[in-house]
Amino acid sequence: MSASPRHLAIIMDGNGRWAKRRRLPRQAGHLMGASGLKRIVRACADREVEFLTIFAFSTENWRRPADEVSALMSLFIQYLTREVKEMREQGVRLRVIGNREAFDVPLQRLIEDAESATAHNTRLNLTVAANYGGQWDILNAVQSWQAANPDTPLSALAQQDLAEHLSTAGMPDPDLLIRTGGESRISNFLLWQMAYTEFYFTDTLWPDFDDKALDAALTWFGTRVRRFGKTDEQVSGAPLKTYSLGESL
Repeated sequence: MSASPRHLAIIMDGNGRWAKRRRLPRQAGHLMGASGLKRIVRACADREVEFLTIFAFSTENWRRPADEVSALMSLFIQYLTREVKEMREQGVRLRVIGNREAFDVPLQRLIEDAESATAHNTRLNLTVAANYGGQWDILNAVQSWQAANPDTPLSALAQQDLAEHLSTAGMPDPDLLIRTGGESRISNFLLWQMAYTEFYFTDTLWPDFDDKALDAALTWFGTRVRRFGKTDEQVSGAPLKTYSLGESL
């Protein structure tokens, strides 16, 4: 298999439909999805992925039924409480991005404690996007830059300046996005960061997404030619063909 992407992003979609097909409550699907995350984190570490960013809860997810939102928050708390010890032992560093102000204070403290407990780990950087939206991230970055440079006109804001104020500052942009569940959109996830990301959409529901499904996505990624605006010849290092005046292209 080709080299793994340095940074893999995943939209974990399909938990509710997985449960519905089994005539189970949606919460059961989210519980299975959490188990699947643990499996994929381990698989990514084994495949030498350096950065894994997962979309756990969007700014729009607050619109879901109150009981489902409550269940998701409880699951988040359980994950932070139960998995930190193993993450620390397995060399996984945890970071949470998104607007934390909407979370209860105890949850905010759990996030801070988990980040602190794993801060020195280097095997895999796991970033959980919770109460996150790409539009929020960009707006927040602009406001953060302005606060840091109050006497500088907005016209002076450069692309790299903005990147340094995004919630993913210090991380490489995603090389590959995987979205499970059959949808073909990115749903306000890492909008700025995914300008040149390869998109892989699969019908597999998140609780069913296993090591084999991950390897299929990584194999597909290995077939992609990432040009970043260049030609195939420039990417491959092959000499460019030149044409004489009047010669057909």
